[in-house]
Amino acid sequence: MDAHVLGVLIPILVPIAMFAMIFGIVYLSNRERMAMIERGMDPRSSRKPINRNYVLTWGLLLIGSGLGLFIAYILDSTLYFSRDNDNPAVYFAMIAMFGGTGLFISYLIEKKEAKKEVEE
Repeated sequence: MDAHVLGVLIPILVPIAMFAMIFGIVYLSNRERMAMIERGMDPRSSRKPINRNYVLTWGLLLIGSGLGLFIAYILDSTLYFSRDNDNPAVYFAMIAMFGGTGLFISYLIEKKEAKKEVEE
């Protein structure tokens, strides 16, 4: 397709796609609520529990990502002696590994707290 044809189609298709997505979400959630009412269930009781430890989760994720970025920088500047060679894979890998480790630690802490609340 030519660039000028795409320039005309994008302003038309993007709002249509956004409307269709929002309509679909609202329609499906309404159908779900109606099905629950037909079966005698309370639609308000099926909401997911709120994660009260979101600050802990985000904090450990960001700390892990920052630590991964720092370690990737150290690895890149010490192990790879060529300054012309940028290694973006090392940065992405370290951010993902340490960010995932932070999320795993957050999960373990939340699980420990939930177990402690059940015992009380």
